[in-house]
Amino acid sequence: MRFEIIGKNISVTSNMREQIEKKLGALDKYLLIDPDTTARVVARVYPNSQKVEVTIPTKVGILRTEVIEDDFYTAVDKAIDKLEDQIRRQKTRLSRRHREHLSNAFVEIEEKEDEAKSIPVRTKTVVADVMPLDEAIMQMELVGHSFFIYTDEESEKTAVVYRRARGGYGLIEVEEPEL
Repeated sequence: MRFEIIGKNISVTSNMREQIEKKLGALDKYLLIDPDTTARVVARVYPNSQKVEVTIPTKVGILRTEVIEDDFYTAVDKAIDKLEDQIRRQKTRLSRRHREHLSNAFVEIEEKEDEAKSIPVRTKTVVADVMPLDEAIMQMELVGHSFFIYTDEESEKTAVVYRRARGGYGLIEVEEPEL
């Protein structure tokens, strides 16, 4: 994660910068934050207090917090706590949303297939990482796509998980042809 640290009515010292980068660097362990993400931190000084504003754009949404405290370092710590809480809530929300659909998604039978239409095709190459189905669904939701290609951890076969139009999820497993 990259950092953009701005001081309003204050010059940001190297100690302040190090503390912010150290604390925000700990958020890299969460899936929602890319290495290319730029965290914007604004430190403001008021006559009786200090304010820290942190804004981090993620794949799922924007993480943002404002904290006003007497001490700058206390404000940074409380801002980090609030951001971790926001990330935890977003992850829980995503996993709860999928837990219900997983049990029903593979029981339903596809009722009808769409007619083939001549559409210009754009080609992409993907690496099918090895992971379990739950993680593949989570990754699909995090990137905002309607399908996700991966290698299933149990069967070691290439598979595609997709979001169905009528709700739930579908799974396509690739079977190698016998020659």
